[in-house]
Amino acid sequence: MRILLFLLIVLLLLASCKKDPEEKVNPPQPEDTSSFIVPKTEDIVMYEVNIRALSTTGDLQGVTGRLDEIHKLGINVIWLMPIHPVGQVNSVNSPYCVQNYKEVNPEFGTLKDFKDLVSKAHEMDIAVIIDWVANHTSWDNPWISNKDWYTQDGSGNIVHPAGTNWLDVADLNYDNAQMRLSMIEAMEYWVNTADIDGFRCDAADFVPFSFWQQALTDLKSGQEKELILLAEGSRPDHFTAGFQMNYSWDFYNKLKGVFIQNQAASGLFTVNENEYKNIPSGRHKLRFTTNHDESAWDATPVSLFNGKQGALAASVIAIYLKGIPLLYGSQEVGVSDNVPFFEHSTIDWDQNPDMFGEYEKILTFYNASETARIDSIAELKTFSNKDILAFLRTNNQEKLFVMVNTRKVAIEYSVPAELVNSVWKDAFDESPATLSSGIEFQPYAYRVLKNF
Repeated sequence: MRILLFLLIVLLLLASCKKDPEEKVNPPQPEDTSSFIVPKTEDIVMYEVNIRALSTTGDLQGVTGRLDEIHKLGINVIWLMPIHPVGQVNSVNSPYCVQNYKEVNPEFGTLKDFKDLVSKAHEMDIAVIIDWVANHTSWDNPWISNKDWYTQDGSGNIVHPAGTNWLDVADLNYDNAQMRLSMIEAMEYWVNTADIDGFRCDAADFVPFSFWQQALTDLKSGQEKELILLAEGSRPDHFTAGFQMNYSWDFYNKLKGVFIQNQAASGLFTVNENEYKNIPSGRHKLRFTTNHDESAWDATPVSLFNGKQGALAASVIAIYLKGIPLLYGSQEVGVSDNVPFFEHSTIDWDQNPDMFGEYEKILTFYNASETARIDSIAELKTFSNKDILAFLRTNNQEKLFVMVNTRKVAIEYSVPAELVNSVWKDAFDESPATLSSGIEFQPYAYRVLKNF
């Protein structure tokens, strides 16, 4: 009896373990709930984040907590200044003095905090790129034990980058193949581990073309998404290496020349044309009125461009003429004092809400209009004037007419004959506008018009 009972139990156990022949043997895969798509280069509106200044906590959670306001502006890409630990030897506490390429600075939080930030940004259709410092490391980076990975003087001493006063960092030697592979592997780590969407590459002009070509080719291989790749530099070969964007330094300097030194406004058209003259199709210049370096060491837009209205007028030019627009976190609320990044200096987000609202209107329409945003489909016609920068962007039936007074005095503008009596709508509030032969512009006033 006991034997029969035992056999019955065995049979029941075998029956319970028997699989349906149609049942899949592989374990179920986690459902992919992500619908995030990296924006095309021509659609990018970028926002630079100084982590130490963005919130009272000065950390990654503080950035996550401000994503709603960043999104409200119309931003679809955030660039985080370096997230890595800062070196302690010869240190000035610069985030560009990287102690370890594969770690998160504990001052900013943990790897989980960073992943949470990326995940939350993606939920809001915001891409995340990180600053990558490839030219140099801190003096206490673990790589320093590989002396051949660094540039040395005639006596065999590792040196700081030539031609700079960056004494807190050691210059890397790009003749060393192993160092190159380790650098690329570290970049791939963040794409694969934290799902970042690309890199802003610091001091890109200092790093050889051959490395950038090698690194960007390796990064792109095997990636389903199109990485966002921005070079801080102006070398034409950045585009050949694989970058989609580099810096529009000449345009920024001309903006200052026009607004501060009363140079002819029409000179901006010349610089714009020269910067784009030899750029491959689909590649772009990053246009800005400030960034972390300018707001720290030069002046913020409100100080530089003679007040809130001047700062907004300069931004309208940088955003609407051509290129990819960049805002630096702080300019949207008109911070007047310099914004350091070697130390904490929290931005007062309650100041100048009117300015935030104006940036929101400027960028909301920019995002909504392909004619404003996509240079490849828009025909650009410029109208020469020493005080008023005026240009017409046309795409099939849609036209945009932009006029900006670059002076701190009222200017009477003679409307081009072909546009006299033309009928438009204000791009920001939809109010009707008919152009007479002359328009008086108040100091730093601007108008963005669209046709009916």
